[in-house]
Amino acid sequence: MKNVYDTLSQAVADLQDKGYTEDLNLKKDCLECRALDYKILADEFEVDVMYRFEGDSNPDDSSILFAISSDTYKIKGLLIDAYGVYSDPLTSDMIEKLRYRP
Repeated sequence: MKNVYDTLSQAVADLQDKGYTEDLNLKKDCLECRALDYKILADEFEVDVMYRFEGDSNPDDSSILFAISSDTYKIKGLLIDAYGVYSDPLTSDMIEKLRYRP
């Protein structure tokens, strides 16, 4: 069952306590873990859970939080990205992989 969080910071703190400790960055065709110098391709990770948050005063101030694990690299991490008009363009493989299906 998915937890419910009021804020992005609450979700991040709880997921970090659950072992999602790496910071992940979204690139056009992969996820990047700069701390470990990994480039994780779409077939090398799973989206474990996803949360969406909208800004209180501005609906354009929206973000999405992914808790991601990779058996290939033996890591768990968090990816925070904007969604909507400001989200970055991605390859079709990455778009498909980031479509969370509980």
